[in-house]
Amino acid sequence: MAQHFTKQLLPSRASNLGILQLNNPSSLNALTLDMIRSMTSTLQHWQSGSSAIRATLMSGTHYEKNGKSRPAFCAGGDVKTVYLAGSSDDRKLTADFFREEYQLNHLIATQLPHVPQVSLWDGVVMGGGVGLSIHGKYRVATENTLFAMPECKIGLYPDVGGSWWIPRLKLYQQQQGMVGGIGNYLALTGARLKAEDLLYTGIATHYVKSDQLEELKRALIESTAKEGSPLGDCAASVLMSFHDHSIDVKSAFLSQNRTEIDQAFHGKDRVEDIVATLESMGSESQFAQSTLEALKQMSPTSLKVTLEGLKRGLKLNNVGECLAMEYRIVQTAMKEGSDFYDGIRAALVDKDGEPKWNPARLEDVTDGMVDSFFDDLGDDELQLDGTVGAKL
Repeated sequence: MAQHFTKQLLPSRASNLGILQLNNPSSLNALTLDMIRSMTSTLQHWQSGSSAIRATLMSGTHYEKNGKSRPAFCAGGDVKTVYLAGSSDDRKLTADFFREEYQLNHLIATQLPHVPQVSLWDGVVMGGGVGLSIHGKYRVATENTLFAMPECKIGLYPDVGGSWWIPRLKLYQQQQGMVGGIGNYLALTGARLKAEDLLYTGIATHYVKSDQLEELKRALIESTAKEGSPLGDCAASVLMSFHDHSIDVKSAFLSQNRTEIDQAFHGKDRVEDIVATLESMGSESQFAQSTLEALKQMSPTSLKVTLEGLKRGLKLNNVGECLAMEYRIVQTAMKEGSDFYDGIRAALVDKDGEPKWNPARLEDVTDGMVDSFFDDLGDDELQLDGTVGAKL
């Protein structure tokens, strides 16, 4: 693949550390198709045997607000551009964007383990930004991290490999002897998580204060310059030396509300069953009431497709199979009249916050409607090179 360049992505190299800086600050580093293409060609070069890259580092450019510099990793994919293309019947872009984004996600997920990716989650990390980093080996949270998969609120699906890692969060928690509703909860409600939640679930691997990130970067550069086994992980010990063990994961929102999350979201076959359980908790449960309110804001179709996709994703063998399934879902969501278009209109165009979902009620979303999102695309199926599990 020929090298693709854009000012929205700043690739560089320091010693044997490959650095990818997302540089679209006016949109909180939202991921554009140009950025996807540039990152793909850069990573393919770095992964070639001739590059000698021993680790990669991904971070975002700060943005200005009220005269102050504020951090952001990536607020998601550039779905407004996709919306405009789909609204004008440009089906090529609505296919190309997601196909190439998912191929990049897969490229990241299948990187060699001795060339680890370190992502600095300083600031907002949502949607497409999660896809760029969650499949890498290390994800570093800070006190500024705000993480979410809010796709159901815009008529989409928690994609970019979400059907692989989200349902497996409950398996991670089962290692502690606990059943797991956290994955379903995050995907359906778009809950916003802070560092404590991310360490609690294992979504983030390390916690480092933001004022230590530049020093961490220098240490990673130095570690890639040292002689050692070419198959050794040169980032692991550095990250552990910067990890702040004082973070209190027991204070995390997910930890504090774990019993009610599991009661409502674990093992439910239907979204209606989740709603019924939350309603049964009564008005005295602040968690139940706030969660019901959050679910009311979501596309009923997206909620049902999401729950079905997570169930199917848990049965698939690798992240590649999950991305192929998600491509079927998202291409169905690009069809005229889908909830995606009014979801984006309400959130990013008119910004009235009042999407007109169709159907507007959960009970009106039939099994047939849900199943149609998983139909084979024939010649338009997502094509990926190799298949392997993500590194979560």
